Amino acid sequence: MTDAQDTAADSSLRTTGGTPPDDAESSATGAPIPLLEPREGIPPVVADAAALARVVAAFAAGSGPVAVDAERASGYRYGQRAYLVQLRREGAGTALIDPVACPDLSGLGEALAGVEWVLHAATQDLPCLREIGMVPSSLFDTELAGRLAGFPRVGLGAMVEGVLGFVLEKGHSAVDWSTRPLPEPWLRYAALDVELLVDLRDALEKELERQGKLEWARQEFDAIAAAPPAEPRKDPWRRTSGMHKVRRRRQLAVVRELWEMRDRIAQKRDVSPGKVLSDAAIVEAALGLPPNVHALAGLNGFGHRMGRRQLEQWQTAVDRAKALPDAALPQPGQPVTGPPPPRAWADKDPVAAARLSAARAAVSALAEQLTMPQENLIAPDTVRRLCWEPPRVVDADSVGAALEGYGARPWQVEQVTPALVTALTP
Repeated sequence: MTDAQDTAADSSLRTTGGTPPDDAESSATGAPIPLLEPREGIPPVVADAAALARVVAAFAAGSGPVAVDAERASGYRYGQRAYLVQLRREGAGTALIDPVACPDLSGLGEALAGVEWVLHAATQDLPCLREIGMVPSSLFDTELAGRLAGFPRVGLGAMVEGVLGFVLEKGHSAVDWSTRPLPEPWLRYAALDVELLVDLRDALEKELERQGKLEWARQEFDAIAAAPPAEPRKDPWRRTSGMHKVRRRRQLAVVRELWEMRDRIAQKRDVSPGKVLSDAAIVEAALGLPPNVHALAGLNGFGHRMGRRQLEQWQTAVDRAKALPDAALPQPGQPVTGPPPPRAWADKDPVAAARLSAARAAVSALAEQLTMPQENLIAPDTVRRLCWEPPRVVDADSVGAALEGYGARPWQVEQVTPALVTALTP
């Protein structure tokens, strides 16, 4: 039994106290203390080259890990660009940077080369940080650390409260961060998001070490830092909400034409596509195949508030789809590169279905023993691929090599290989 298995077996998960701001008394066992103000107050927003140069120098001279966060304007603006970047480091304090006014932060990224970045849910922020020149060489993800340690709630507020005993105000998480100037309460919220991030990191590191999982976490963090940018999604229009209702190829073509027109308009206007036309309206038009503007106006999502000119542009897209030759219509589903959906396994390959059932049960039992989510123990897609096409000779070496080939980290291979060998053995 590993240290992590032993810890999970003989005790319930403990939270660890961190370092509170100033000299306030806080404990995970006492009443949580509201965190209302940053230690040094709300810093001015960095919005010019001179101020940015001062921040770069200060953070280069700081010590220890740097807490990093970014705010986007999802639901308001097109794309996922950053509209505020927050940092905090010992010796440098907190900085709030406007990446609209300072769109190139590569100098700051270079100044922090070799420094561990502490982020919460790193994969959400890294793409927008990369766009402005900030790419960490090493990181610590406090959300992922919480998952590996077995915390049932891993949002930043829940983690800060459960581990450090402080309550973060989360009322501004979904505001329009492209607003200028940013209101003071929003800036306070943004500064507090990095206020205790390094303290949380230190406490979680101790908890992971206690459970024997620290090396596992380091491998996960290294994998995130080394991952290349995601490839553009193929046929993104297929992710339109409600697509399961659309079955005919001509209707699929309507979805595609409307989605692509909406995307062009949204990008040009720099607004969220949903503010131009809802997914529900796209699906309604695809199902209804309206013959003219009058019929289109009668569909949900194309109501009285939409002007004649707008209706005509959407009808043009519908007509374009209706005029396509059959050969140009999209296929009902995307090409499948991996195994079929699990619901089809029983019919296509009952033996593989039995393997998958046994493997899922084994992974579930092991994840429970290790007090972590199954998907963090091993990716479900990896288990499906292994069960659909297992090695010709099933043993620890072949299964381990297959898992590694699918991108599993060494700790995952070590933990799940014995259970999967048993599940795959007839």
